[in-house]
Amino acid sequence: MTKTSTETTFQQRLKKTENLFIPFIMGGDPHPDVTVELAYRLQQSGADVLELGVPYSDPLADGPTIQEAAARAIEQGMNLTSAIRLVPKMRERGLEIPVVIFTYYNPVMQYGLERLFKELGENGADALLIPDIPYEESEELRKLSNEYGIELISLVAPNSEDRVMRIAEQARGFLYCVSSLGVTGERATIQPNIEDFLNRVKSYSSVPVAVGFGVSTNDQVRLLNQYCDGVIIGSKIVKLIEARADALVQEDTREEALQAFQQEIEALISTDE
Repeated sequence: MTKTSTETTFQQRLKKTENLFIPFIMGGDPHPDVTVELAYRLQQSGADVLELGVPYSDPLADGPTIQEAAARAIEQGMNLTSAIRLVPKMRERGLEIPVVIFTYYNPVMQYGLERLFKELGENGADALLIPDIPYEESEELRKLSNEYGIELISLVAPNSEDRVMRIAEQARGFLYCVSSLGVTGERATIQPNIEDFLNRVKSYSSVPVAVGFGVSTNDQVRLLNQYCDGVIIGSKIVKLIEARADALVQEDTREEALQAFQQEIEALISTDE
């Protein structure tokens, strides 16, 4: 059944629109049960939105760290169906923030577009992000997004040029700004002219503007929070999970590993002087 309210669940669940922390984790890495607990701990650490990745064998936007996480998740049997079905388990655990399913167009096309939007809503997901579908080719996705009240998250990059205004004005949920060209992964420095790019994007956007790709240190988080509405952190978090994978999958060591993970996340996004 399609939603009749003009306010989506994403809007209802997003409690603030500034200094957003949007973590990415790969569904099923290192184990589906651990993904549910990691999502909850990220919320406890200050996450405002969760990006839940779906493993895919040809992830064009992802660097080696997330590719390796996808490979581990595939070994756990994770796919688009099972990733979506993690969401109600997260809700049962206490996750209240919006959940964005991050996947690619090929599995979406094979799944069936309308079936996907219907099942996202039925399972408590709030948004969909598909990095390999250009805005100009997303008309059917945007139509279904409106029908089912599932936000379709748009991306803009520094080379989007004259498309920036069109994409930003139509953005829903939040607008994902790619900090630099290339694939995901930690970077030592942020692109020097990022302020000009973000100011331009924000001038057109009516939704929060968040920056991702390469954000991996507290200094970078503090810097970017001056120019935009939030940061998206993926590879750094995936590495923190990878470093504790063995402890996270063992029940007798899981709690200690989760507490250490939570402390590192809180330090990563801290605004304390």
